[in-house]
Amino acid sequence: MSLIVMKFGGSSVGDAERMKRVAKRIVERKQAGHSCVVVVSAMGDTTDDLIDLSKQIYDGAPPAREMDMLLTTGEQVSVALLSMAIHNLGEQAVSYTGWQSGIFTEPVHGKARITDIQPQRVLNAIEQGNVVIVAGFQGMTEAGEITTLGRGGSDTTAVALAAAIKADLCEIYTDVDGIYSTDPRIVKVARKLAEISYDEMLELANLGAAVLHPRAVEYAKNYNVTLVVRSSFNYNEGTNVKEEAVMEQGIVVRGIAYDKNVARISILGVPEKPGQLAKVFLALAEVQIDVDIIVQSGVINGSADFSFTTNLADREKALDVLEQLRAEVGYREVTSEVDLVKVSIVGAGMVSSPGVAATMFKVISDLGITISLVSTSEIKMSCVIDNSRLTDVIRALHTAYGLDTAEQAFVGGPEDRR
Repeated sequence: MSLIVMKFGGSSVGDAERMKRVAKRIVERKQAGHSCVVVVSAMGDTTDDLIDLSKQIYDGAPPAREMDMLLTTGEQVSVALLSMAIHNLGEQAVSYTGWQSGIFTEPVHGKARITDIQPQRVLNAIEQGNVVIVAGFQGMTEAGEITTLGRGGSDTTAVALAAAIKADLCEIYTDVDGIYSTDPRIVKVARKLAEISYDEMLELANLGAAVLHPRAVEYAKNYNVTLVVRSSFNYNEGTNVKEEAVMEQGIVVRGIAYDKNVARISILGVPEKPGQLAKVFLALAEVQIDVDIIVQSGVINGSADFSFTTNLADREKALDVLEQLRAEVGYREVTSEVDLVKVSIVGAGMVSSPGVAATMFKVISDLGITISLVSTSEIKMSCVIDNSRLTDVIRALHTAYGLDTAEQAFVGGPEDRR
């Protein structure tokens, strides 16, 4: 008998019929002799609907604490209904919120990090023969405040819980049957990967690939959690995420990711004095703004310009922070750009393969597109471009790096193959 954590996303439990299908799959595992802990997201578009509702009630950004109180209700609906569906199939099940499961987080609303898991209640319920169903995306601070882990946080809940209870396997069920070389909704002939390394997957997740949350991959790597991504709509073999993955012959780039939630902010005419950049980025860090690509120009007449990218949702907050620093930093002006996308290629073999960067530049240039910013590391390269030609760029890069296959990628359920 093995202990398995199974995580189902919102599309997998989007309506009553899908909820029943998931319950049947869980019961099959249970009746095969496995102990099951299930982590569930909110149904379908519930989280988006709750956010829209809050906008109708409150002008501007609602209080962060109350947003967490609101958004965590979506997962509570899912766990209760799934527990009922499993009971209806004749098996024992019990549903818990994140805090009932012993998940503790830092005192940050909206995107808290898990600090500790005390899973004794979960383990006791397993010992009693229950399927344990845990609400993803949420936890509690030491002071008893409810928090959320940020969008996609149910993946993190599942992997962290798997590490805490020493599960034999953590399966992430979604509407695709594995991890593909790029978004199969854009490239129908995307290549499904049999396995991928933690490092490659972490880069892809950080760069916009929505199939796994970056923190979930971090947990899996740090605690050596056996992780599989597979479809909740079929029984196909999924993709194994592991420490080292076998590289296919001739395939240097393993994946292409994109992120539309990008804003570029430029600070112009910054006096050339020590500590200027430190002032700016410390101030941004204090309000939980993540900064990605940073580029500084040369010094001209005692001043320099520099640009950085951040999440589009943080753009206004970042501009407010910079306005407060105007007198202290002494810059001339701040500008910002939206309608951008960051396109990235990832592969562990890139570091030893000359010409990978040149190919990316040529593909984008041949399409008549200007590159705004570039960032590189040993296993990834990113270019920020105008988002109007995203589909053309992804398809052209996929072909240029030899990733196209003869098979059609699988997306969605049997009634939703597209």
